[in-house]
Amino acid sequence: MRIIADLHIHSKFSRATSGEMVIEHLSRAAKIKGIDLLGTGDFTHPTWLKELKERLNPLGNGLFIHKGTHYILTAEVSNIFFQEGKIRKIHNIIFAPDFETVEKINRRLSRFGNLTADGRPILRLPAKDLVTEVLETSPLSMMIPGHIWTPHFSLFGSNNGFDSIEECFGDNKAHIYALETGLSSDPEMNWRLSSLDRFTLISNSDAHSPSRLGREANIFEGELSYEELTTILKEKDRLKFLLTTEYFPEEGKYHYDGHRKCQVVLSPKESLAHKNLCPVCRRRLTIGVMHRVEELADREEGFVPKNSIPFKRLVPLEEIISKAIEKGRDTAAVEAEYQRLIQHFGSEFRILLDLDEEEMKEAMPPKILKGIIRVRRGELIIRPGYDGEYGEISLFKKEEDKPVQLTFF
Repeated sequence: MRIIADLHIHSKFSRATSGEMVIEHLSRAAKIKGIDLLGTGDFTHPTWLKELKERLNPLGNGLFIHKGTHYILTAEVSNIFFQEGKIRKIHNIIFAPDFETVEKINRRLSRFGNLTADGRPILRLPAKDLVTEVLETSPLSMMIPGHIWTPHFSLFGSNNGFDSIEECFGDNKAHIYALETGLSSDPEMNWRLSSLDRFTLISNSDAHSPSRLGREANIFEGELSYEELTTILKEKDRLKFLLTTEYFPEEGKYHYDGHRKCQVVLSPKESLAHKNLCPVCRRRLTIGVMHRVEELADREEGFVPKNSIPFKRLVPLEEIISKAIEKGRDTAAVEAEYQRLIQHFGSEFRILLDLDEEEMKEAMPPKILKGIIRVRRGELIIRPGYDGEYGEISLFKKEEDKPVQLTFF
């Protein structure tokens, strides 16, 4: 049985997050997307934890269920600390097997920050010490560095991260088994560092609203339990971890270097030619993920390590519809067509991954179908994201720019 899992999301109690990030809406959105397993996010927040206890039904295997959607207890924390003469800011994801363990983790972490202030609390605690705090609550707990290349708040971030796993976690590096690639990187970029070969690379949405669930995800094979899932990640089991689905990394907010205020976007080579300074205002550029990968890589582009987990790059269905009908992604017209297609075909992941062209022809406008096929083939043009600005996708050439008329029936 195929399991699609999005293990890193947030609740309404995190900053800049939709008020619809509650269990009812999450379970409904997961069905629409075709997601089988969601991380709860934010279990460190006492009010959200209370809601989780009230609404989730335990299955007895470390997972929980609500209206057909399975959940695993997760949280993200922001570690801010001083190490080696520099302030470090690292986001880390925590997995826990049960509510009892969550309560123990929360009691420990409350010594280092205010857990009620935000669903993703700030902890004045080194990342390596967080590993100790989490594992001492239960050996079944697990910690995974989040979106490891984002310039701000990440393991390898250009602004305040580290150059290696060892530098960040010290002796506790042996307890780090998996890394989250984040929206601005994909496995292929991470494969350029031989030091990352032993880690399982996972991909998640980090969603702040229900519509963004599943924009990256993990696909497993078989019946899952908490222990089975964490074992797959620890052992990098290619028989049970089938693939990840990825944003095109160029779409990420920090793929290239740049300065948003001056609308300057540069490749790593172009940035170096300008000594990493904005050519307009001469201030320091925000160094993006590609630049940082180039700094740390010891392999050329295209290298594929042995035992690596495959991946597929996708574009969300709403975004494809938006490009086809030339309406904003969050408009009523896009939402109406999205819901029509979901009602007819079952789920977004089924449309993006499973259906063949002939099956889709029966109920899909030709231009939307063409967009889906082009995404599958990688036939698209992307303006890379930079300095907090998402990249932009072009699926259709100018001569195809006439928007589709949604009068298919």
